Amino acid sequence: MSLLGGAARSLYGALLWLSQPLLRRKLARRAIAEPGYAVAVEERFGRYDVPARSGAIWVHAVSLGETRAAALLLAELRRVRPDLRLLLTHGTATGRAEGTRLLQPGDVQVWLPWDTPGAVARFLDHFQPCAGVLLETEVWPNLVAACRSRGVPLMLANARLNEHSLRRARRLGVLARPAYGTLAAVWAQTEDDARRLRQLGAPVCGVFGNLKFDATPPAELLARGRSWRAGFGRPVVLLASSREGEEALLLEQIGAVPSAKRSLSAINNEVAEGFSACQWLIVPRHPQRFDAVAADLAAQTGAVSRRSDWACDGPPAPAPGRGAVWLGDSLGEMPLYYALADVALLGGSFAPLGGQNLIEAAACGCPVILGPHTFNFAEAARQAISVGAACRVDDMAQAVSRAQALLADPPALAAMREAAVAFAAAHRGAAARTVSALTAFISPAAR
Repeated sequence: MSLLGGAARSLYGALLWLSQPLLRRKLARRAIAEPGYAVAVEERFGRYDVPARSGAIWVHAVSLGETRAAALLLAELRRVRPDLRLLLTHGTATGRAEGTRLLQPGDVQVWLPWDTPGAVARFLDHFQPCAGVLLETEVWPNLVAACRSRGVPLMLANARLNEHSLRRARRLGVLARPAYGTLAAVWAQTEDDARRLRQLGAPVCGVFGNLKFDATPPAELLARGRSWRAGFGRPVVLLASSREGEEALLLEQIGAVPSAKRSLSAINNEVAEGFSACQWLIVPRHPQRFDAVAADLAAQTGAVSRRSDWACDGPPAPAPGRGAVWLGDSLGEMPLYYALADVALLGGSFAPLGGQNLIEAAACGCPVILGPHTFNFAEAARQAISVGAACRVDDMAQAVSRAQALLADPPALAAMREAAVAFAAAHRGAAARTVSALTAFISPAAR
């Protein structure tokens, strides 16, 4: 590392160390809505009470999406090396909650520490992993440098880097380039990701596709959702994994909220028919927003039906005229919601947030309407559109119009559904390719 790079990392580490009180305050605030952030807070600072035995394979999955990708990787890794023990780390409460499902006897789950030199050193000295795998984007300068100095091979799997992140990393090049360049290996999702990662000096050793294509939706959830859809008397349109502000955009378009272009009387007279022509289902991306979204829906529409209140045998029967908006306020049931829906609008793509995962919708056979912002899944979005599994619109107004047009054209909807299933099936295999490459960095004696 150059003297300039070393000085920059020292300054970066000092600033993070000084900001620790702010981090504690932030965790305390977040714990009010999500109690998981109050769990084992000292682990965030490299202080661990859990016993450790050296030689585990360490996998870092920062949040919910990365943890679900990690599940696919770990299933294949355990098939190849059933003797390996797992050290699983996270950064968010939803990621940690999901990660508990992946643990087996002998595994350990903790928070990844704040990227200060001291906290990182305590983490590595305590657990002494045989190798580390970071999922998707989580490259931290002090963490990478400490692994290098201790001889712990650290890889970036399912790696992605969009243009915005590349520009930001370039502005911090004195920190970013040594961090990416010091990784033992990088396995990218797409050729475009690989090209951008190489511009930061990352040792890209393969383009393996997206792990999320390897997910198989639970058959029981799919069957239940399809059964409910078949028995319901009205088509269902889903706003999937919605982010803040997108619910309001949808409500405005389906006639629940007046706007500058539509008076309240016009809504009542002209849009009510469109509102009642289908059943609207909203599933927010983040569970901590469930109650707030429910309150907004109740205030704007006068009626909201929450999944947590439904009977075991399915959703409420359709009400005549202008019925309630459904709210999917459960965890782990996205396959059920996709199977229940006739078509889905992809959350995160109607605000400039990059879009959520459209791969899961495709695997469930649900056609997807994308907004203009899909930079987090740019290649998957392009491919899905090219084979007819998805379509793109400019805004929420066009999305609602396109959804209604598809509902009125059953052959077109059926063709999109078939294309979605074929698209998901055609891109599987990333987990096997990643594990094949990963095992070269794991000693046969590691356990």
